[in-house]
Amino acid sequence: MSTTGTTLVIGATGTTGSRTVAQLTAAGHRVKAAGRRATPVADAEPVRFDWYSPATHAAALDGVDRVYLVPPLGDSDPAATMLPFLRQARTAGVHRAVLLSSSAIPEGGPAVGTVHRALPGLFAQWAVLRPSWFMQNFTGTHAHARSIRDEGSIWTATESGRVGFIDAEDIAAVAVRALTDEQAPNTDLLLTGPEALGYDDIATIVTEVTGRPVVHRRLSYEQMRDRLTAQVPVEFAALLAGMDRAIAAGAEDRITDTVLRLTGRPPRTFRALLESETRSGS
Repeated sequence: MSTTGTTLVIGATGTTGSRTVAQLTAAGHRVKAAGRRATPVADAEPVRFDWYSPATHAAALDGVDRVYLVPPLGDSDPAATMLPFLRQARTAGVHRAVLLSSSAIPEGGPAVGTVHRALPGLFAQWAVLRPSWFMQNFTGTHAHARSIRDEGSIWTATESGRVGFIDAEDIAAVAVRALTDEQAPNTDLLLTGPEALGYDDIATIVTEVTGRPVVHRRLSYEQMRDRLTAQVPVEFAALLAGMDRAIAAGAEDRITDTVLRLTGRPPRTFRALLESETRSGS
């Protein structure tokens, strides 16, 4: 059984949230799975939660002492919504908060970087997860996965830049440790997979594992921004395209040992993930 209290997982049906809920409940921890439709996830208690509906916040926080925070999707200024909630959470008895950020966004940086900077002043126990780009971007419902299926193409402005892509299961495993270990990390944790790959490498691996030809289509920053504007608000499109430009300049070409150090096992390779999902028909 759990030796902790109850954990509120925000974004409980999402890429990392659903896996965090599953791993927490499998280990015997009590979990509230928060989402806009209170969807059942694993053995957690479903609860309705909407970042933009403060009326849903109090019930979600009732009886909770720790929280996993997935920022509102596509919001270029999440601090305006998240910081009032975090102050409410502290008042309600939450003492540990684990925030999902990004390897591309440092403390005090744009978007969720502002929340990162504020977190230590709000909670004595905290962690900020800063994972690299998700491997699941190529297998789920992300734009890259759709363009692979529909066009046999991956479109980026990353040129030949490399990324330490990470499996969302490994992110969730670190989240569980950060939420439940006796001592909170009280730092930010840079998370990568075991190797840095370019998008040309990704296209090659997808081709080899699935047998379907896939190519990496290289765009300029402006072309990528305009392509993304059809999918997300223009400010967020510019932010995402800027991240591609940073990858092209080498900003994500790095590997860390954080997953191994915190979980005791090495992170999964992209080829291993894709082979597993191909076998299972995902």
